[in-house]
Amino acid sequence: MLSGEALPITNKQPNGTKPNDTEPSCRLLPPPPSRVMGVGGNFWDLLKPYARHEGFDFLRNKRVAVDLSFWLVQHETAIKDRARSPHLRLTFFRTINLFSKFGAFPVFVVDGSPSPLKSEARIARFFRSSGIDSSSLPVAGDGASVERNSTFTKYIQECVELLELLGMPVVKAKGEAEALCAQLDAEGHVDACITSDSDAFLFGAKCVIKTFQSNTREPFEYYYMSDIEAGLGLKRKHLIAISLLVGNDYDLNGVQGVGLDTALRFSQTFSEDEILNRLREIGNGDASPLRAKELISSLPVNIVVPQWDRKEKEQKKQDNWRLKVLSKIALEPNFPNDAIIEMYLGNSHGYFTENDGPCISWGSPKTEMVVDFLAYHQLWEPSYIRRRMLPMLSTIFLREKAKDPVKSLLYGQYEFDSIDRLKIRYGHQFYVVKWKKSAPSLGCVSCTVPLEESDVQQDDVMEVDESIDPFDESDVPMIDINNGCCFLLTDENTDLVHAAFPEEVDRFLQEKELKELKRRKTGKPETAGSRGVQ
Repeated sequence: MLSGEALPITNKQPNGTKPNDTEPSCRLLPPPPSRVMGVGGNFWDLLKPYARHEGFDFLRNKRVAVDLSFWLVQHETAIKDRARSPHLRLTFFRTINLFSKFGAFPVFVVDGSPSPLKSEARIARFFRSSGIDSSSLPVAGDGASVERNSTFTKYIQECVELLELLGMPVVKAKGEAEALCAQLDAEGHVDACITSDSDAFLFGAKCVIKTFQSNTREPFEYYYMSDIEAGLGLKRKHLIAISLLVGNDYDLNGVQGVGLDTALRFSQTFSEDEILNRLREIGNGDASPLRAKELISSLPVNIVVPQWDRKEKEQKKQDNWRLKVLSKIALEPNFPNDAIIEMYLGNSHGYFTENDGPCISWGSPKTEMVVDFLAYHQLWEPSYIRRRMLPMLSTIFLREKAKDPVKSLLYGQYEFDSIDRLKIRYGHQFYVVKWKKSAPSLGCVSCTVPLEESDVQQDDVMEVDESIDPFDESDVPMIDINNGCCFLLTDENTDLVHAAFPEEVDRFLQEKELKELKRRKTGKPETAGSRGVQ
C-alpha cells in the first residue's frame, strides 16, 4: 500500500530554517475586527448555554464535514505573519492532526458559485483576517471583486490539490459550503460539521462543532440542534425567522430596530409551521402605520399573547410591545425575502442525487507527490515533510493491519518492533510504538541525530505536559538509538494498536504488570518516573 523511498531521519528544518520563519516577501497588515459569519445579533451567545464540551476522543471514528474556506479564514490569523503560504501550512498540519491524532474521517467541502444574495462578507473577511491590503485591487461592477475572488479561489485550489494528494475526500457545493456541510449532516453522510458559521443550523445541520483546537487540553465546543429545540423551543424555521429579523449573511440589516431578544421572543410566540407564514402576512402590506395596525388587529389574539398572561395591565403591556414589533416588520420593504427562505430550506446543495449520494472515500496519501508539492510551495526539506507525515501513515497502517494481518511494513519500509511505553496525553492514554527500518540483510540501520533526539525516556508510563502550539503542527516522531539501531517512535491510539497487534499489547501489559508487582515487593515508593511523568 504505502511505499516510497526511505524516510531519512533528520532534525534539519526546511532549508535550515524554522518552519515558522516569516517569508520576507509576505508583508501583512494587522487585521481589523471582523463580523462573525452567520446569523447576526450575537446569535452564538444565545446558544452558549446549550454548548457541550468533549475531550480528546470525541471525533474518533466520526465522519466530519469541514467548511474549508471558513476553516482557513478562522485560523489563518494566528500564523499569517510567521509562515510561508499559511493556507497550505495550516491545511497540511491540521489535516494530519484531525486524521491521526483525533482519529476523525474528514470530508472537506468547498464553495461553488456564490449566491447572488450573498454579500462580499466572506471574501472581505478573508483579506482582513489575513492582513492583506486589498485596497489597490481592481473592483468589478455590481459590487463583486474579480481580483479578490480569484486570489481567494487560488488559495482554495492549492489546498484542494494538497488534500487530494493526502487522500482526503473533497466535495464541491453548488453554492455555499456550509449549506452542503449541513445537508451532509442532515442526511447522515457525516456525523457532524466543523464550522463557526451559525447558518449551518438554518441549513439543517444536526451537530455543529464550533471550536476545534488540535494542540490544547481545552475541549471541543459543539452544539446539537436537539438541545437548542429542547432549551429554547426553537426549531429550524424559528431560527430562519430570527435570522430574517436580525440579519444574516444575505441580508446584513434585517428589520430596523429589532434585536436578538425581540426576535427570539417574537418567534417563540408562533409554532414552527406558522412562523414564516406570519412574517409573510405581516410584511406583505404597504409601509403605512395604519396598514400595520390593520394587520395587527387581524391576527388572532390568542396566538400572539402568551396563554399564561391574563392580567389586564400585563396584557396591555404585551399589546403595546406587539404593536411596536409588528409595526417595524410591516414597515420593512420587501420583507421577508422568500429567496433567502427557499435557500435555507433547500436540500440540493451538492452535485449528487438523493439516490446516489455524494462520492466520499478516503484513499492512501501519494506521499512522494505530497513531498514534491510542499517542497515546491513551502521550500521544505523532503525529509522534514516525510517525517511530519508519518503519524498519518502509521494511522492508516494500523487500521489496515487490523483488517489484513498479512500486511507487515509501514510505508513499505518500517516494521512494528514493540510498544515502548504508555503515554498519557490530553487526559487519554496512548501507546508509544517503535518502528524499525526493515533491512534484514544490512542489520541495523545507522543514523546520526542530535543527542537530545536520541535521549528517549524509558519509563513504562509517562505523562506529558501539552503546551498549546499556535501553529497547529503535527506531532514529530521521536528518534531512539538503541544498540546502534535507529527507531522511529509515534504516539498511537491504544485501541487501534490492540486491534492491529493484540499479542504485542498483551505482552506489553503483562510485562508492565510484572514490573509493578516487583516494585511493590521491593517497597520502592512511586516516583514521577514510575507514574510516567516526564
